Amino acid sequence: MIVGLLALAALSGPPPAARECSRNELQALMAAESTPYVLTCRASLNGGRITRPVLIQGAEASGAGIDCGGGSIGRPGASVTTRQPTVAIWSRAEGNGFSRPTGVTLTNCTLHGAVRVWGMGAGGSMSDLLDSSRTAGHTAAAQAAGPTGVMLDRISFLATGSIPLYVGPGVTGLTLRNSRFAGRSVSVAVYLDAESAGNVLNDNVFDIATAREQVAVDGSARNRIVGNRFNLGRKGGVFLYRNCGEDGVIRHQTPSDNVITDNTFSGVNWVRSQTVVVGAREGGRRYCGDDRGWPFGSSADDGDNARGNTVERNRTVR
Repeated sequence: MIVGLLALAALSGPPPAARECSRNELQALMAAESTPYVLTCRASLNGGRITRPVLIQGAEASGAGIDCGGGSIGRPGASVTTRQPTVAIWSRAEGNGFSRPTGVTLTNCTLHGAVRVWGMGAGGSMSDLLDSSRTAGHTAAAQAAGPTGVMLDRISFLATGSIPLYVGPGVTGLTLRNSRFAGRSVSVAVYLDAESAGNVLNDNVFDIATAREQVAVDGSARNRIVGNRFNLGRKGGVFLYRNCGEDGVIRHQTPSDNVITDNTFSGVNWVRSQTVVVGAREGGRRYCGDDRGWPFGSSADDGDNARGNTVERNRTVR
């Protein structure tokens, strides 16, 4: 029963593009509050500043967005969490499916903290993601439930510990371009999570201190990572793998058919150079057995199975 219902996760198509925010809505968006502002319109800040969290959720937020006009979102130096990031672009469980936002835009902003784009599992409720992963149609269901068509353009990410851009399960068609990462992350700069697909990272600068590689492609497929500049700080660059068994969630999709070309890597660890690593894990994690018992995906095979990836014309400089 749950398979068929989740396969119908996207509701009956997006509503018309969001309208411009009213004066009262802009005032509320920019108020000195700690509770998230629920955005369903298009805001133009003209250099202004938003300090409260922003929540863009559900089909009613399709077409919504913020053009900062050189202004900022978030509080400088303030920590954020996965449950309350600086900007959350989330789907919402609704009836037997999911209501998802489409065509959301963030433009010309300095962003303190993190952006989280999530479908199933948004806000830390993992039961829907876990249950769906135990069905054969999980990839299609997750992609039907996830936000799609998100555009992040000219964003200056100033990370404060949490992963600055997390592209969650099932997210498709996200574009990040002409942007820059600085600050620090306790993990990676960009995470493309399981069952996400068709996302684009183009012409961005990664100059951020990370504990791990800069970009994680975890069971994510058909992405384009092109024309970016990475300062690795002796860490890794772009790693492709499938994180078998974590939280018991079966990863169905493999990190395959990705295009990683024309990127420049500096700050490389010359003893162990790892700019692009295809098949970075191949199992070997203590939790790989936590999804055992099902005849598909990482439950049946802990391997990364990364196939059909194009890695060429990348350059390493001292």
